[in-house]
Amino acid sequence: MTETILILDPMALGKADALRALMPPGFVLTHATARGDDHLCEIIKDADYAISGQVPVSGRVLRAAKKLKLLHKWGVGVDNFDLAAARECGIKVARTTASNAVPVAEFAIGLMLATLRNIAGGHHGMQEKVWQRNMREAFLLSNKTVGLVGFGAIGKQVAKMLRGFSCTILYNKTTPLTAAEEAELGVKFATVPDLLRQSDIVSLHCPLTPQTTGLISRASLQTMKKTAILVNCARGGVVLEEDLVWALKNGVIHAAASDVYDVEPLPPTSPLIGVPNMTITPHLAAMNADTFEPTVKRMFRNIQHVARGEPVPEYDSVVA
Repeated sequence: MTETILILDPMALGKADALRALMPPGFVLTHATARGDDHLCEIIKDADYAISGQVPVSGRVLRAAKKLKLLHKWGVGVDNFDLAAARECGIKVARTTASNAVPVAEFAIGLMLATLRNIAGGHHGMQEKVWQRNMREAFLLSNKTVGLVGFGAIGKQVAKMLRGFSCTILYNKTTPLTAAEEAELGVKFATVPDLLRQSDIVSLHCPLTPQTTGLISRASLQTMKKTAILVNCARGGVVLEEDLVWALKNGVIHAAASDVYDVEPLPPTSPLIGVPNMTITPHLAAMNADTFEPTVKRMFRNIQHVARGEPVPEYDSVVA
């Protein structure tokens, strides 16, 4: 019997073909061609398994699924899933834990460098045929204090990569590391207020939870150094975007960069667009050719586990 795997994110034909080339026998693959719950409710009706990267999966969509056994995250954070509805519908939830740690960590450091050294602004000026060298003041990454809010797999990779820049690294997480673990990674625990106050670069790598929603606000931004930059590769909701725009326009902090937003795709009317000291990218951090095949194969293996009546491996299973 053939079962259907549905990709809820719209995708180009070539990418869908690349997925099909990795698919195990006994399955067919389809994908969304538009955004929005109306379309998803229609196409999920006959799916046995669904995969979502960035597309929100609401309770309405899950209740429209008549055969769905597993909802799989293409990535790590499941804040775009209605987990209560999944539990109500008896749908298992899985993810690819730590699969994007290195790509996102590299991207975060790329945003740090692009923002500190005016790389993005210089590129934009050259594209507009303007030889512009008198942009805002530039700073080195080397020897700076970097504060990492969130210290899971991605945060730890960022810390490892920053060693080459001789940075002082502060971190915050719900459960601090042991002294031996801190020494091994070369990091020091700090409360969020202390981290914001002391850091030259604040990089966000925390999940979106009730505790982290709106963590970076007008009040918290005012505690940061005027020369500090903020980098967000976590989730858009961690930062109050209007407060960040206010801080950038009023010189409260030096600059910022973000790959994630409260609403995605970022609306063309967003106040983040056009702010000179703001670098923005369209949720690209996890996207790369190097990890595509191993991550896809891992998702398909998890689907095969469920197809055989077996549990998803514990490290990828999400308790809905």
